[in-house]
Amino acid sequence: MARAAAAVRPRLARAARAAAPRVTRFARATIPRLTRVTRPKTWQYTAGAATAGLALAAGVVAAAGPWDSTGQRTAERDRAVAAGPTGGADHGRGADGSAVAPGAPRPAPSAGAVLTALGGPGGSAGGVKAAPGTGALAGTLRPLLEDPALGHPRGASVVDLTTGARLYGTGDTASLTPASTTKIATAVAALTALGPDHRLTTRAVLEPGTAKLVLVGGGDPTLTARERAAGSASLRVLARETAEALRKRGTREVALSYDTTLYAGSAAHPIGVNENLAPVTALMVDEARTDDSGSGPAPRAQDPAADAARAFADLLRGHGITVTAPRGARATGRAEELAAVSSPPLSALVERMLTTSDNDLAEALARHTARASGERADFAGGAAAITARLRELGLPLRGARFHDGSGLDRADRLTAGLLTALLAESADPARPGLRPVLTGLPVAGFTGTLSGRYAEGAAGLVRAKTGTLTGVNSLAGTVVTADGRVLGFAFLTQDAPDAGAAQAALDRAATALTGCACG
Repeated sequence: MARAAAAVRPRLARAARAAAPRVTRFARATIPRLTRVTRPKTWQYTAGAATAGLALAAGVVAAAGPWDSTGQRTAERDRAVAAGPTGGADHGRGADGSAVAPGAPRPAPSAGAVLTALGGPGGSAGGVKAAPGTGALAGTLRPLLEDPALGHPRGASVVDLTTGARLYGTGDTASLTPASTTKIATAVAALTALGPDHRLTTRAVLEPGTAKLVLVGGGDPTLTARERAAGSASLRVLARETAEALRKRGTREVALSYDTTLYAGSAAHPIGVNENLAPVTALMVDEARTDDSGSGPAPRAQDPAADAARAFADLLRGHGITVTAPRGARATGRAEELAAVSSPPLSALVERMLTTSDNDLAEALARHTARASGERADFAGGAAAITARLRELGLPLRGARFHDGSGLDRADRLTAGLLTALLAESADPARPGLRPVLTGLPVAGFTGTLSGRYAEGAAGLVRAKTGTLTGVNSLAGTVVTADGRVLGFAFLTQDAPDAGAAQAALDRAATALTGCACG
């Protein structure tokens, strides 16, 4: 904590000074009306007391974030506490009032969803004000988006998240390569298909009348074999509980198999072997990373499922169970479950995927969306399911083409208009289950892929998903304006001559939106 505080203190001070003039306006405009959401769900916000000592620039927090150590918006927590109602739930914690360990963060009072105050045409009393269309916005953005550093073609869209009204657009129907902003679409589709409380479960089952033990992959790339699970499903816990169940049956020797049949098709992404993504399989631990990293590019195991099964076997041996060398085999429908471990809820997985641009999670969620939609759980099935779910929501899909869930495939196509429509859908009070799409966006200057950007001015006020491939730079998210309005934006560019210059140009455009006085 001390090291973290020292690291972020200078940035927080700069951000607080930059945001101070608009904080009061925004805070008055966005105090959530908690009556809009009455049922506590696992996507709601936690107390996160562990980071209180960081004193995260109260002004910046009130305006747009950042998150606390559990990944939840500190501002939403603080507003909920101030309002005083009871209830609430922590990510990964039941909503049944189960005991909390001494010193652990307590579940926060029930909080309205992020942007709950965006409640209807024109906004409402006490809510965020609607932003009228303005020529000033076009005058501000046009020269910035004409920067040669952005390359051609390009597309841009800005909407008012209170009403969904289009405020600015140029090339917003152009079908362009989106890179990792594709994950916004994957998130919306997965949450729509599965719900924010869905969990991914890995099981150990025993074939009846035999000593055949099967480790059944549940498609959870966050399953961990590390000593500190940090909220993820633990292979160590699964091994311990499996060993206990075996001993109760008087079984001390097993023949181990592993089942990856939850997914279909090739595990290899069209881009081939790449440190940004492991082979896509229903069974892996720690995203098949062979180093100690938790995000970003890393060397990956060639056969993640076999490696996970070998790790499971070693853990069982540590609990006194004799285990054969594991092999691949499908569990029968008669197999009896001995133990199971489950991931954090989908709401938390979506937030992690967006914050760190987690490609392994994106491809896993695409396959789970396919299964929930009656499609084959492979790349094509995931793409078809994402398309179908977005079509059900009535989103503008003309020009959209999905080939994966992560955006690593250069054949993917999206429009800036679709991206802002996805953001507006996620802000709709009628769809609270989509709110993790907004809370998962990296916070400028603080979290994820934006932690090293926006050190001045817009820190904490821009929340956006980044996208980068060779020659492709994209940015899509939300901003808080100078007069307390919340806008959604998307910028897509291709054939940029220099990635660094293109990124800086996009950051300038997003920063310009924070200074907009739209009224």
